[in-house]
Amino acid sequence: MQPRQQGVLGSPGLLAAGAAGFAAAVAALWAFRGLPMGTALFWMAPFPLFAAGLGFGAGAAVLAAALATLLVGFAGGGLPALVFLVLFAVPVPLLLATGLQPGRFALALPVALLGLWPVAVLLAAALLLPVEGGLEAAMRNAVEAALARMGMPAPDLLVAELVRVKAAAIGFWTDLALLANAAAAQAFLARRGLALVPRPDWAAVRLPGWYPVLPAVAAGLFLAMPGDGEPGGDAVPLSALLMLLIPLFLQGLAGVHLRAQGRKGRTPMLALFYVLLVLFLQVIGPALVGLGLYDQFRRRRAPQQG
Repeated sequence: MQPRQQGVLGSPGLLAAGAAGFAAAVAALWAFRGLPMGTALFWMAPFPLFAAGLGFGAGAAVLAAALATLLVGFAGGGLPALVFLVLFAVPVPLLLATGLQPGRFALALPVALLGLWPVAVLLAAALLLPVEGGLEAAMRNAVEAALARMGMPAPDLLVAELVRVKAAAIGFWTDLALLANAAAAQAFLARRGLALVPRPDWAAVRLPGWYPVLPAVAAGLFLAMPGDGEPGGDAVPLSALLMLLIPLFLQGLAGVHLRAQGRKGRTPMLALFYVLLVLFLQVIGPALVGLGLYDQFRRRRAPQQG
């Protein structure tokens, strides 16, 4: 009879965390070094972290994220490590720790955190960024540099409008990347019988009852903010408001899926809807936020989803 292996080699969770940490670090460093397909790999970096957590628990995701951050910092430097930490290494374990429950994944608090975490990062950056003029000046410099690389003119009005929504756009796309990687990791594990919990019912998601108060307060603060006449001067409060609306937007998407259940042609209907959403985001996006609010209060007596 073979003796049982002890230590790291005897723990599937530790092995999974180590493998996930190395894989995530390689994906991030590939992007930071400007190698081919780096952008795509960078946004896939959360996949192994989610796979470790959804297969072996939130603790495995914490270890994998910590290892990946150390590797990125060692091979890439402090700034890449900070970017990786803020975008992936903290939110992935946080989402898993708040969602994983015995026998199920509760969506309510993790979806709320998709608004709360970007706002926390935004406010910390606004307070701590060591750049003259703060976060707005840093974003203005980044927008002007990006337009210059593309050979486009950078009139003040265009730059100001881009600065106003740049942080919110980063938060939005990061949230979508986290959701997509979480869903892909869950499907990957489920096909192999390795998932800790069944796939959650996305159409039944409902935010915590207190959450709608936050964007309402943010909207009030934004509207009450005195105008100083400087273009882009309201970038931080506006971005915070838009970030807090992301979970309501996602709940609106869940409402669309809920209403499509059981209908003939559900798949082509949803495909057409997402095409229209991409093309007309500025129109359909606010409508989805409204649908999310409607479902939140319409189902206020429904059982809480986590």
